[in-house]
Amino acid sequence: MSISLVSNSFLDDNTNKIRAKPVPWEAYMRANLITADELNLLKKVDRQPKAKVESLLLSDGPAYALLYLRLLKKLQRNDTQQNILILIADSLSDHEERIPLFTRAAESDPELPYTPLLKMLDSQDDFVQLKAVQILTVLLSSEPNTIPTQYLQPFINGLADFIAHPLSHKRDVAVQCLEAVLPRTECRKAVWANPKIVSGLVDILRHSPGPQMCYQVGFCFWLLSFDQDIAEHIDKKFDIIPVLTDIAKAAVKEKVIRIIIATFRNLVLKAPSANLPAMLVAQVLPFVKNLSTRKWTDEDILEDIQYLREELTARFDSLTTYDEYSSELLSGHLSWTPVHESELFWKENVTKLNDKDYAQLKLLVNLLKESSDAIVLAVAAHDVGQYVKHYERGKKVLTDLGAKTRVMELMTHKDPNVRYQALVSVQRLVSHPWAAM
Repeated sequence: MSISLVSNSFLDDNTNKIRAKPVPWEAYMRANLITADELNLLKKVDRQPKAKVESLLLSDGPAYALLYLRLLKKLQRNDTQQNILILIADSLSDHEERIPLFTRAAESDPELPYTPLLKMLDSQDDFVQLKAVQILTVLLSSEPNTIPTQYLQPFINGLADFIAHPLSHKRDVAVQCLEAVLPRTECRKAVWANPKIVSGLVDILRHSPGPQMCYQVGFCFWLLSFDQDIAEHIDKKFDIIPVLTDIAKAAVKEKVIRIIIATFRNLVLKAPSANLPAMLVAQVLPFVKNLSTRKWTDEDILEDIQYLREELTARFDSLTTYDEYSSELLSGHLSWTPVHESELFWKENVTKLNDKDYAQLKLLVNLLKESSDAIVLAVAAHDVGQYVKHYERGKKVLTDLGAKTRVMELMTHKDPNVRYQALVSVQRLVSHPWAAM
């Protein structure tokens, strides 16, 4: 793990500016903020050629690691913290063998190396925050043992704040940090326990980022999908399958498509019943069939495409029309597929909505109440009308479930199609006589 893995122009530009300013180390000694021994060590590396610093780190590496961490712990000024963080980053950059110099500092002080670095995440200075998280990512991702919760939790919370931040350099650094730590099981679980991160990643994709960011966020989802619990619940909670499908369909870069297809493979492999309905509705099968006719430079993508095509075909070919309708309900993505407007479908299948204590009907009513998507609302309002039309006791059932009130509310919705479908359904709800219980 090299620190160069997490790079960003904001960090690079500011690092160069900070390096150019001298640090008044002697004044710190006169103010009793640092000792004469600490000053002596600092003078040897301060503003010195890289070759000389490298030589000193080779001979006195443990002393410098301990010095930097102790200074970070006791010095409060922003500019000083910036300089110390740069010294730490420089010593680690492209030298993963030096990571233990910092982690072993715990033998001298149990608060080192993590406590002062984690404290930097609360700094008011963007550079201090991001440089600290860059260093923390290197140290934590290289930990030989499970990362203790008291270090992992604040680190993940810091990343959650960066992911949701309006500044692009904070989001960019946070996504790179996630890529570096998500191979670790405890990091995947900690990220999953913080919904702000996953919703933030989805939000990044919804705002049409460039190909590189699409790939990096896709890479995070691929790593998350190795966890069984996450694979079972991520689409239900965050609706990622249609988002990833749209990104893959629009992608020009092969690596973006490859990482999304690999993610889908994991989701099908680990939790088919949780993810196949959404894949059916998102039209993943025709997309995968189209991908299988293209030329690819990476053979792994061909294997994943073939696996998905076979799995999806095997599952979908045996689906009845009602299974397809159920898949739409389960996915939460109703659209104007042919089943909704087929009179024959409703005549033959309407009572199936009543099975298992009206389980499917309740899904439909929940979409009516909770969705903010105009197409979903219009289709749901339409389906409620079809239910009433083809099931004689439908009006009573829907009224008890609160659907009648909701459909009446939708008659004033801003979308004209939602208003129209709601009006038709209300007419049916009102005009049908009450059926005997």
